[in-house]
Amino acid sequence: MDERGILKTELKWSAVVAAAIAIIIAVIVFSSATMLLHPPSNVETIDPTTIHLEGEFVESNLGTRVGPDGAVVTRIVATQFAFVPRCIPVPAGRPVTIRATSPDVIHGFIVAGTNVNTMVIPGYVSEVRTVFPEPGDHFMPCHEFCGLGHSEMWSIVRVLPESEWTPDENGRVTCDAPD
Repeated sequence: MDERGILKTELKWSAVVAAAIAIIIAVIVFSSATMLLHPPSNVETIDPTTIHLEGEFVESNLGTRVGPDGAVVTRIVATQFAFVPRCIPVPAGRPVTIRATSPDVIHGFIVAGTNVNTMVIPGYVSEVRTVFPEPGDHFMPCHEFCGLGHSEMWSIVRVLPESEWTPDENGRVTCDAPD
């Protein structure tokens, strides 16, 4: 092949590469604009400076509660360097919704031995829905480095059998042993 043929081939491949790069950039711009640079799931915002003062994440509302419709919802605040509450009771074999937020920095949690794994970002409410099939305790560490006390940031998810799942008159369930 002569030089002219080589140049034509190189120009064709350059055009193919330029087109591929243009398509990639277009996809990035389009997806960023349509998702508004927010997480692609359950986009729910919250003011991280007031979560302890009002709304669903006030201290008296944290933990596990059974609603009038029977839905089980657990609310957690991830803050340096603790999950509040430290022990999270959930029923075995029933759908559970875990809602979490953070007032300070990015956190995350994974519930060992389950499919629960999420990021907790200040200004957003993270939501995970799952079913814990078997009773037992599951370790739930923070999996995003959040500072020097990160290694001490953990909680326990206590999956209770139906026989021990006894909400109080307000629908609340705690890990405390009954009196």
